[in-house]
Amino acid sequence: MTRREVVINALNHIETEVIPYHLDFTEQALEQLIEYTKDPEIEHKMGEFLYYKQYWGWPTEMPEKPGYFKDEFGVEWNRNGADKDIGLPDVYQIKDMGDNDYVFPKCDEARLRKECEEMTKDKVKDDRFLMYGFGFLMFERAWSIAGMEEVLCGMVSSPEETLKFFNKIGDYYCHLVDIALEYDFDGIYFGDDWGQQRGLIMGLAHWRTYIKPQMAKLYKRVKDKGLFVLQHSCGDCHELFDDLIEIGLDCYQTFQPEVYDIKEVKEKYGNKLAFWGGISTQQVLPYVSPDEVKGEVDKIAKVLMPGGGLIMAPTHALAFDVPPENILAMVKAFKDLKR
Repeated sequence: MTRREVVINALNHIETEVIPYHLDFTEQALEQLIEYTKDPEIEHKMGEFLYYKQYWGWPTEMPEKPGYFKDEFGVEWNRNGADKDIGLPDVYQIKDMGDNDYVFPKCDEARLRKECEEMTKDKVKDDRFLMYGFGFLMFERAWSIAGMEEVLCGMVSSPEETLKFFNKIGDYYCHLVDIALEYDFDGIYFGDDWGQQRGLIMGLAHWRTYIKPQMAKLYKRVKDKGLFVLQHSCGDCHELFDDLIEIGLDCYQTFQPEVYDIKEVKEKYGNKLAFWGGISTQQVLPYVSPDEVKGEVDKIAKVLMPGGGLIMAPTHALAFDVPPENILAMVKAFKDLKR
């Protein structure tokens, strides 16, 4: 059975002998792992079951401002702080959600098509589950352009204008998803953080008003092509699971044990949603020993494996505070998992 077939079975809630797994790295974590192993190709030797790249505006370096990157949406990202992979917006493009004339850019369609083509041309040789990703999607795209406070206040004080803005974001990404769907992917991955440690950032009513209709449009395009829909959102999104299932979600990532009662959620939604994650980057991987990492993998897998629907993974891209020894121990534990 190929890795692609194993993932597809997992997403279809079919138990398999081996358990699919995946890892993402921040630049700092990968550099540390390469230094520790003395192997510049170590990332490609992990045996992961999924492969994807993400569009989130293609930030490019600004030579006149070291450490700053400007994306297609005109947002300048400052990576001089602790977060050197994404950074923080330096100047927002919209000052008033109730009165703005922001014009969405024209995407570099040729670049997107080239990336999709390069990813899918060797699909016969690469047996991993293949998907294209769209990160910083709805809510994150809004606050990166206008600021978190302005977007949240706009949901209350300028609902018509704010809804119009979210519709524009949705239309922008519908066009990009349509392009990706012309290529031979197995699924489409969406990334957009909606949760806090406890509950939603914007609340359920506002999520349903401003974000759900746009996600429904995007999901429908993917489902109409017969592909799988995978959604990333950090934080506590339990209030959304029924809505997400309703509009077509197949797999939720990231499944954080410090946020969810994973046994309870698995029992309630395990026959409807697949879960991707489980190994905490917040409370486990940076702090425990390699032996304890194996114990955690075994403990989480015991709860989530029955009935399929599991992709084992860290709950976020591995950061600089995760020791390389723990990364290697986690991968070995993933490989050793058997139903």
